[in-house]
Amino acid sequence: MPNASQQRLTPRAILLIELALALGGFAIGTGEFSIMGLMPNVAQDLAITEPQVGNVISTYALGVVVGAPILAILGSRLLRKHLLLLLMGIFAVGNFASALAPDYHSLMIYRFFAGLPHGAYFGVAMLVAASMAPPHKRAKAVSRVLMGLSIAIVVGNPIATWLGQMLSWRYAFAMVALIALLTVVMVALFLPLDKHQPRSDPLSEMRAFNRPQVWLALAISSVGFAGMFCVFSYMAPTLIEVTQLSPSWIPLSLLAFGLGGIIGNIGGGWLFDKLQFKAVAWLLLWSAAILMLFPVAAQSAWTVFPAVFAVGTMVALSPALQTHLMDVAHGAQTLAAASNHAAFNVANALGPWLGGLAISAGFGWTSTGYIGAITALAGLLVFFWAWNIGNSVEQANP
Repeated sequence: MPNASQQRLTPRAILLIELALALGGFAIGTGEFSIMGLMPNVAQDLAITEPQVGNVISTYALGVVVGAPILAILGSRLLRKHLLLLLMGIFAVGNFASALAPDYHSLMIYRFFAGLPHGAYFGVAMLVAASMAPPHKRAKAVSRVLMGLSIAIVVGNPIATWLGQMLSWRYAFAMVALIALLTVVMVALFLPLDKHQPRSDPLSEMRAFNRPQVWLALAISSVGFAGMFCVFSYMAPTLIEVTQLSPSWIPLSLLAFGLGGIIGNIGGGWLFDKLQFKAVAWLLLWSAAILMLFPVAAQSAWTVFPAVFAVGTMVALSPALQTHLMDVAHGAQTLAAASNHAAFNVANALGPWLGGLAISAGFGWTSTGYIGAITALAGLLVFFWAWNIGNSVEQANP
């Protein structure tokens, strides 16, 4: 149940808090994905190759992986408002630094730094959103906050890509930093300081977190999602070099991907409600199929945009795996919420890296589709492992 201070919040106050938290998600989503649409611009400006820009994307993702559990544990004793302000402040600094990076190696360092608060921010933001709602409406409150991430894919990334193409990719990161600072201001103004909030025990969460079902759920996310990032990270040069489109079409492809992501997000939650954990297997099979078809679809402008839309629907794995993780992570909700975003970004690091290896080896831009399909099938193998362990646990505890 919400505590006394939260029960006194008016609907308007709750709306403003959710908007502030969602704005932070919008900033993070725009900052994470906009570089993928600006890959040719970054490569040209810094005199590096597209696969090296893929390494920059992977470095941000590694920052998320490292920062999510560490900052969630270290910040567990802070009040949630203070922790949110700190995390978004770090994110703003990292993006301002990225906008000013003089060379490839400094950009790698700044993107790693910017990725550190990513997972912990979402973990804390979801807990704040859930704490303001009655038990039967917590999922809807969380989804409203996460809508900022979905809107970033549809609106933020095309705008950032257009801005980067018209002026410089550096302006895209500067815009993200300004949005992050606006989030800091809104959280400071609208989120009350609740000194009576329950504090989590890091040691207890770590003990509860150490279950095979939790780790396998994170492994499915880490491997199964990699294919989406493998294709999406190199989508811009693929459109230019393979489909033979001008760079002005890249924002439209980002829009197509974002719309696919919204449909996938809704569909993934619906399918999980119907099939429970089995939904993950069907979604991985769907992912493998569309990734196998992508190299063929990329040959024509008439088929590439529907294919990009289909790749976006792979986001359906996110609500399905997030819900399953909440089901199996009893007593470790804070760490699990942050770690799910860490696992998501293991995929964001693995996909561009594997794609870069294939491209550098001379297999071509569209080889990312075949590499991605292999990772989706690998995720399916982890699913069967998790399924067998889950059945064993149910039989042992009827």
